[in-house]
Amino acid sequence: MTPLADLYDRRIAEGALRDDPVQRAVFPEFERLRAALSRPARKSGFFSRRSPEPVKGLYLWGGVGRGKSMLMDLFFESVEAEEKRRVHFHAFMQEVHAGMIAARKQGVDDALEPVGREAARDTRLLCLDEMQITDITDAMIVGRLFEMLIKAGVVIVTTSNRVPDDLYKDGLNRQLFLPFIDFLKEHMVIHELVVERDYRQDRLAGSQVYFSPEDGAARAAMDSLWNDLATAEVAPLVLHVKGRQVELPRFSNGVARATFWELCGRALGAADYLAVADAVRILMLDGIPRLSSDNYNEAKRFVTLVDALYEARVRLIASAADVPERLYSEGAGSFEFERTASRLREMQSEGWGG
Repeated sequence: MTPLADLYDRRIAEGALRDDPVQRAVFPEFERLRAALSRPARKSGFFSRRSPEPVKGLYLWGGVGRGKSMLMDLFFESVEAEEKRRVHFHAFMQEVHAGMIAARKQGVDDALEPVGREAARDTRLLCLDEMQITDITDAMIVGRLFEMLIKAGVVIVTTSNRVPDDLYKDGLNRQLFLPFIDFLKEHMVIHELVVERDYRQDRLAGSQVYFSPEDGAARAAMDSLWNDLATAEVAPLVLHVKGRQVELPRFSNGVARATFWELCGRALGAADYLAVADAVRILMLDGIPRLSSDNYNEAKRFVTLVDALYEARVRLIASAADVPERLYSEGAGSFEFERTASRLREMQSEGWGG
């Protein structure tokens, strides 16, 4: 069983990481969990598996690009137990929704119970990356599900950009979610990762992030950046927004990639783009066309998307038919687009975002 510090030092020696005392300060919590997971689990009647004694999980939170996901991945690698799983929070919730739909088709009264039983059956360690709650349905489901898993002896490690008290902040009927926040504080160690450097932005330092015209060279540059940033498993990310599904076809480690038409060619609105901005830290958008009255609806959606990304300080990497100032040069809406062009230009500046 390789200690986490050894894996960390190895990455530093390889030049993949920079030594950071704030990151090292989390190691005792990870080692506590590794020691607990090294002990054999015992069987019981509730979900068929319990740990020998209750084990507090870890809720690791802090600003974007501080190394939370990297530390969780190192911890996951260091745990030898086979009954472990690492998944992005939104992808996990997609599976939960799908499982509940299947359970309802079987006529089950409590559709979440078989989902929780399945999730706990072969899992002792569950690592959930980038926990965020934006939907009242998810808010109510995740509260019950965490209680079920923790009571079944599953050790949960999760990362988040938000302190628990800010989860689902200002959300509809949030008072119904507050008991779960108290549950989190009781059953998980809350650790803030206070790091001045934004390591994800460091990877983009000095890099061009807006490519025009949208040609072979631009596509190659976008692919190169994607390969550098997508450091974890790549999978679609489906967001549930007011009963609708918004899909980002490619997602990895907080970085999403989609085409202009996949995000702006569909009948999406402000709530959808706000959910996108809340779920990702970097958005790569391919193939922004020239805009005019011929694609007015798509242009309006693009303006709304840029506004959502801008307000959330999400980093945008894009390929486009032209520079921002010439994307929408004539027709209805061209005057209003001047602000969007200005924001696109500002979002290209080094150090912007996060």
